This record gives sequence, structure tokens and C-alpha cells, in this order.
Amino acid sequence: MATNRTFTMIKPDAVEKGHIGGILNMITEAGFRIVAMKLTQLTKADAEAFYAVHNERPFFGELVEFMTRGPIVAAILEKDNAVEDFRTLIGATNPEQAAEGTIRKKYATSVGENAVHGSDSDENAAIEGAFHFAGREQF
Repeated sequence: MATNRTFTMIKPDAVEKGHIGGILNMITEAGFRIVAMKLTQLTKADAEAFYAVHNERPFFGELVEFMTRGPIVAAILEKDNAVEDFRTLIGATNPEQAAEGTIRKKYATSVGENAVHGSDSDENAAIEGAFHFAGREQF
């Protein structure tokens, strides 16, 4: 049984382009089990809270605007070594630098519109998952 979880969001750009199924297929083929998932839309307050760590960065306003422009798919994934394995699966933030066979290489169009979010640590995965899902929504 997998013992480690990570959090992901399929971002508005990938949802708009109809890539939900393809991305979820890549995730499950890589051995991840989806333990929580929903289609939702972030409010401005949600996006500002979720990305609060970046609130002093020059791109913060643009990031909030992008993440609120349309629906996202939020999901908690489970697999041994989930955070590291998922970061490998999604690839570099810049799709031009992402390795072949990664989600961002296949579906992202730019650094700003990079198709998916993936937690960068076990601690952040727990925080981000709890931000989007109540305990009773996780299986």
C-alpha cells in the first residue's frame, strides 16, 4: 500500500484546452492512485491564500489572475515517494526545459501556463491537500 501523498492541480490553461483526461491518464499510468479529486474554481481570495508564499514576488498578481480565470482540477495522489516521483513526472516549470515524456513537455505552453501544479515537499503536500479537501473527501 502506498504511504505517501502529494497534491496537484490541473491549471486553467490545461482545463481550457481539454487536457484533463490526458493528464490524469499520465498520472495513473505512472502508478499514482487518486485519493481525492474535484473540478472547482478558485476565487481571488482562494488563490491569494494558496499562493501566499509568493505574495511579495512581482508575478503574484498575474499568478492570481491566471489561477482564477477558469476551473481547475484539484487532486490528492498517493504512491510511495509521491512528492519526488510526481515532480519528476510533471517536469521542469519551463516546458522547453522539461524532459520528454513529462506532463509539462506534452501539455504546457510557457513558464506561466505550465499545465499543472505539484507540491514541492511532504509538508506542503499535506497543507495544500487540506486546503482543498476535507478529511471525509479523501479516500
